[in-house]
Amino acid sequence: MLNFHDWAADIEEPKTARMEQRTKPHVKAQIQQAAALLGVDETTFVTSVALERARETIEDHERTILSANDRAVVLAALDNPAEPTDDLKKAMALHRERVARGG
Repeated sequence: MLNFHDWAADIEEPKTARMEQRTKPHVKAQIQQAAALLGVDETTFVTSVALERARETIEDHERTILSANDRAVVLAALDNPAEPTDDLKKAMALHRERVARGG
């Protein structure tokens, strides 16, 4: 049997949400075959694979990857920050007045 981890089984909460989708018979047959080869039922297979891919997708979208040039620009800006502009100073004063002091 091939290696398979049921990622959804690791989540400790009751199964109360329902998902349903239509697909082509050929797609369903392949999913059934893959699930059988792994020794799991179709729902477990589809849910676990979809959850794993969902996590990867979310992680990819939450991560920012910079080119070497972009990284150098960001690090240079951190090492040598620009002086605050008048507008930034006004915004920070307004923030202190309204938020930081509860006004």
